[in-house]
Amino acid sequence: MRIIVGLAFGGILVSLGSALFYLMRDQGRSKRTVKALTVRIGLSVALFIFVLIAYALGWIEPTGLR
Repeated sequence: MRIIVGLAFGGILVSLGSALFYLMRDQGRSKRTVKALTVRIGLSVALFIFVLIAYALGWIEPTGLR
């Protein structure tokens, strides 16, 4: 479970970094920045839904503050 969440989080960060790179390189003239940010939003929503489903199926449990 940690690996899946870690990979998704890493993908989100890579997409955010590529959006910054395209923004700086293209000076906002191309749509690559928008596409990279769209991918980031899609990954974030998918990760959120995955965590909700994993909780509902009992794959993960809340541990509270330690």
